[in-house]
Amino acid sequence: MKKSIALLMAFLLTFSLCACGADQQNSTSPGSSSDNTASVSSESSSNADASSSENAANTPAGGSDILIAYFSWADNAVIDGEVDAVASPSVTSPGHVAQLAPWVQAQTGGDLFSIRVTEPYSSDWDTCLARANQERSENARPALTENVENIQNYDVVFLGYPNWWYGAPMALLSFIEENDLANKQIYLFCSHGTGGLAGSVEDIEAVLPDSAVLSDNVFDVYEEDAASSQRDILNWLSELGY
Repeated sequence: MKKSIALLMAFLLTFSLCACGADQQNSTSPGSSSDNTASVSSESSSNADASSSENAANTPAGGSDILIAYFSWADNAVIDGEVDAVASPSVTSPGHVAQLAPWVQAQTGGDLFSIRVTEPYSSDWDTCLARANQERSENARPALTENVENIQNYDVVFLGYPNWWYGAPMALLSFIEENDLANKQIYLFCSHGTGGLAGSVEDIEAVLPDSAVLSDNVFDVYEEDAASSQRDILNWLSELGY
């Protein structure tokens, strides 16, 4: 009888230990509440980082070897007040090039950089035209608010710009001369009116270092079609290997 009781007690003790072991294992298994919390925390951290990147939109992270630097009138304009859109067209945001640049960034995984001048242009077409023509006639180099500190980390640079009255914006030439693009692969994308690329490619080529490799495969789009050109620019990037 005593032997039977002892066997029963041993069986109950073994069963109790197994049950405790199973409960402990279940509490740390994949899919448990502790793992979900870690996963959500990690995702929240990523979202916070993305938000911070947007807030510091003009500070390239430097985690990529591709840079997308672009000049847009909309990013460089000061609003002068109400303008008669018929008599004198005014800039609207986002600019045409500013619509293209994020598509290049998304496809290539590069860092985005908006080229900005210290003295903004007028939002009025005629006033902006007068200044742009003066800068061109003087071969001026408008001062920029900032440059890319880690430019040496990039192997490939996409340069985006509008055809500004039959050539490249002089601020884009400022950027090229103030940032060392030696030994880099350069690709161009451009929005334009009826003038097409005009002399803009030649303007850019003239100020690039001799060691920079400028692709002759240039993406250009009529300004009114820029907003609907995502497929076209992605196809262009695919041709380039991105």
